[in-house]
Amino acid sequence: MYIAFLVSFFIALFLAPLVISNAKKLGLVDDPKKRSHPAILHGQPTPRGGGIPVFIAILTTALIFLPLNGQLIGIMLGASLIFLIGLLDDRHHVSPFIRLTTNAISGAVIIVAGITIPFVTNPFGGGVIYLNPLFSAVLVILWVTAVTNTVSWSSGVDGQLAGFVPIAAATIGALSLRFTQDTTQWPVILLSIAVAGAYLGFLPFSVYPQKIMPGYSGGALAGYFLAVLAIISGAKVATAAIVLAIPVIDALFTVIRRVANKKSPFWADKGHLHHRLLAIGWTRTQVALFYWTITGVLGFFVLHLNSQQKLY
Repeated sequence: MYIAFLVSFFIALFLAPLVISNAKKLGLVDDPKKRSHPAILHGQPTPRGGGIPVFIAILTTALIFLPLNGQLIGIMLGASLIFLIGLLDDRHHVSPFIRLTTNAISGAVIIVAGITIPFVTNPFGGGVIYLNPLFSAVLVILWVTAVTNTVSWSSGVDGQLAGFVPIAAATIGALSLRFTQDTTQWPVILLSIAVAGAYLGFLPFSVYPQKIMPGYSGGALAGYFLAVLAIISGAKVATAAIVLAIPVIDALFTVIRRVANKKSPFWADKGHLHHRLLAIGWTRTQVALFYWTITGVLGFFVLHLNSQQKLY
């Protein structure tokens, strides 16, 4: 496990500066004076494309330490779709409807690979509730699409996303560690470690003042992997939802606010929680630390809660 973490960490740590130095050649520099976007917070040209180092780090680590079976191929194929459309968005603004469709397709890909939510734990006791296969498939697509977008929306501030994603991934991995006697949990643990290591390796270049932004490629990829980890770890959807409570609540309020104002829920604005915290005088570092701290506290609690307590 430690070796897998170090491999993922150092690959991302090594590749991030290379992406930064070649960002202009790759067309990944975001200049706020040339690109009008309502959610922009940076005031000077800044490289995007943070998904490049983390994707390569996670993919390489997975191929080294995990068995190359149908499920891993499906997971990485879905991740590749997210990454490619994300990278395209980092270079050129892609319609949010195209991004949303790609997220749904990635969810469908993992279903074809055999990754489903066959049951959910009954929070009121009495074992588990088995799901209809069709309902399960719809739930997987909705879950992957929702979490991918929810997490990517919480990437606007320096170091924000790159800090809370490793905590969330580590929490899912820690839950799976309780069942190490179950060999099916080892891939979950190793993939969680790979995700945590990759984003921690990217973090030094993301904190204020950021040298590179996660971009949609890095943000969406984080959400996708967290959504998949929650499923393959034994349908720990509630666990992921609690750990990601701040991004989830922010996303819900954002959609409700936009719809109430008769605007598309998918078009960006400056109404996210991190925008509001900055507006009342918080620094970018304080906003990032807030996200990290709340995620860490929730991660600690969720490791000690039963199903009914999680519901409450």
